[in-house]
Amino acid sequence: MNAAQMVNALKEKFGEAVLSTTEFRGEQTVHVSIASVKALLKYCRDELAFDYLVDLSTLDHMGEEPRFEVVYELYGYGHHAHLRVRSKIPDGEDAPSVCDIWAGANWHEREAWDMMGVKFSGHPDLRRILMWEGYPFFPLRKEFPLAGKPSDLPEVGFTKVAPMADGPFVTSAGAADTVSREPRAKRTEDEK
Repeated sequence: MNAAQMVNALKEKFGEAVLSTTEFRGEQTVHVSIASVKALLKYCRDELAFDYLVDLSTLDHMGEEPRFEVVYELYGYGHHAHLRVRSKIPDGEDAPSVCDIWAGANWHEREAWDMMGVKFSGHPDLRRILMWEGYPFFPLRKEFPLAGKPSDLPEVGFTKVAPMADGPFVTSAGAADTVSREPRAKRTEDEK
């Protein structure tokens, strides 16, 4: 079964939950309601053998309602087919977590929360992954300024000498031993 036939199988199985389908340059995309997306994705894994979640990302359609959309990129190692599943998230709703379907979704969902502010209900540990806890903004939203926003954090990330201040590969090639080859190896604890 190729990807186009799999899309037809999804339309037959999920009926009106499949809002639309598109094909562009051989890539198949299924647009599905947020209420049915988890059941459809589980069906894709269990029945259509899409055993790998390649990526999970979010889109910001600022000015439209619903504003946010989740995009799942699926791949099947057995049949080598790709499938894209897209689902818009109405205001006030969360996307369902798919960590129980693909364990690799964990970090993808955390990043979507951290960068875009899209919440995933049922996620085992939904917290920031790139920004610090308590950061009040979502940097990938369209209203976020390109220059960033002011922060209370100091400009320098740490105050002590950087552990690799001289670079990771400062060596004297051909020296007899490690102390001669690697200048940093000679430093005492007081110098570090």
